[in-house]
Amino acid sequence: MYQLTTHAAIDAIPAEEWNTLAGSDLPFMRHEFLAALEHHGCVGERFGWIPRHLALRDEQDRLLAVAPCYLKFNSYGEFVFDWAWADAYQRAGRRYYPKLVIASPYTPATGHRILCGDSPRRSEYATALIQGSVQAAEELNVSGVHFLFTTDDETERMRTAGLMPRLGCQFHWRNDGYQTFDDLLATFSAEKRKKVKRERRRVGEARVTLRRVRGDAVTDLEWITFHRLYEDTFDKRGGIPTLTLPFFREISRTMGEQLLLVLAEHNGDIVAAAFCLMGSDSLYGRHWGCSKEFHSLHFEACYYQGLDHCIEHGLARFEPGAQGEHKVARGFLPTRTWSAHWIADEAFRRPIGNFLHHEIDGMEDYIAEMQQHSPYKQSPGTQGPGTQEASTQSPESL
Repeated sequence: MYQLTTHAAIDAIPAEEWNTLAGSDLPFMRHEFLAALEHHGCVGERFGWIPRHLALRDEQDRLLAVAPCYLKFNSYGEFVFDWAWADAYQRAGRRYYPKLVIASPYTPATGHRILCGDSPRRSEYATALIQGSVQAAEELNVSGVHFLFTTDDETERMRTAGLMPRLGCQFHWRNDGYQTFDDLLATFSAEKRKKVKRERRRVGEARVTLRRVRGDAVTDLEWITFHRLYEDTFDKRGGIPTLTLPFFREISRTMGEQLLLVLAEHNGDIVAAAFCLMGSDSLYGRHWGCSKEFHSLHFEACYYQGLDHCIEHGLARFEPGAQGEHKVARGFLPTRTWSAHWIADEAFRRPIGNFLHHEIDGMEDYIAEMQQHSPYKQSPGTQGPGTQEASTQSPESL
């Protein structure tokens, strides 16, 4: 009834058809974003992300569902850490890589990984694609399939299909209808409110000014400066700056309305910048770099400017990126994230499943502990993005 095909380049799937299924909520799942990664060497053999995109079609060759899929030869850029699994395979004389990963590369942001549009049969299509991904893994003789940063409903569907859920935690902000930044701060305890005001004030006292520029209005010189700062950040931390300047230039041209660059200037020079992506109701913080240190500038550029933008434009939530317990004091509360995993080797499937079961308990304890550090005078009942908020029931308990 359905036919699943794999594609070594996303350009093999028409952009209009892909984007019809993807919608506008998730900019990092758009055809333009994923294509730019391929066009400019940000994925491929060099970095161990080999495109194997999945496409589900019916008997009339109509595209029903798609998923960005990669044959992975490492675990870099995934933000769901499985190096211990790879080490266990190696010690047992087995091969963990390659594996199949369904995700947007280098993007730890929750969203649907199976794109089905608004079809009333999207649940059926999603199930068929999940089953097809496992069959593709078996045909490719890889160690497993890994869906990263899935939504609650997807995670449950994958659990039903035999995949194992894994719980993680990030720190997200939910807009409870604030009209101004001061409205937000009014919900903080006095101590936390003073801390945020002091941090913002110190940036101004250093005579650093900030501008928020939409991607299609960023000049080429500003992109060049941002990219230099981006590369410097990775160099300082010993990481790999996989995103090239031509990549940013292309997405500025093809989807600039969904990009936001925060530029910090001092004495007429850009001294720091933060790059974000914008969905229909969300802001996603991604990359940051600076050439000169200023007290609290990181918090201002990466968090407070983003909060200002969300409040000004009525965006419902702000995901500022992976990890970072320091975000809690600035209004970002612990939020569940999910992934789902199918392991081909039965000898490893059971112990990994046991590990994930116990890890969920530990992660729930961590989320509860972080919640205790909330800056809010009363923890907002709706705080946390959408159905992913910390009070959401886990798939393990459904």
